[in-house]
Amino acid sequence: MIKFVIGAVWIVAVTIGSIFFAFSATGDKGDTGERAYLEGLDYYKTEIVSVPVIQKGEVRGYFLTRLIYTVEPEKLKKLELPLDTLLVDQLYTYLFSNPQIDFSQTDVLDLVALRNGLRDSINARVGDKLVEEVLVQQIDYLTKSDIRDNALRRRDADGGQNRPVLR
Repeated sequence: MIKFVIGAVWIVAVTIGSIFFAFSATGDKGDTGERAYLEGLDYYKTEIVSVPVIQKGEVRGYFLTRLIYTVEPEKLKKLELPLDTLLVDQLYTYLFSNPQIDFSQTDVLDLVALRNGLRDSINARVGDKLVEEVLVQQIDYLTKSDIRDNALRRRDADGGQNRPVLR
């Protein structure tokens, strides 16, 4: 019986020691003057945004994206415009003002430049550093033929009738 008590005390002591060591090893290393990466920021996730891709005066396809923005909470309170309206408007403005971005060429699409350019354009419009980081949750490009093929497949699956997709 005494062996079980000593064993239990030993297990408790080792557990407490390892927890103490883990917290002390990852604890505060002194004030470096820099804030931890994305600490104290709010995350704002957008719905799926569909932007038509227009080339030579014709719609070639649709750019679909769902983005996550990290924003300063104090600066967010000072906005006069709703955040979702600002973010979607600035996404459209940025994409249409940069026709060199070609979503149909996925092998040369510079995602980092797209994210940084979008962040910088939002911050320039607000006149302050509102957005710290733009994170990509989903990004797709559908050509007109992709959309047409999907509509035909859905029609064929429904016995030749086009019915809306219920979700």
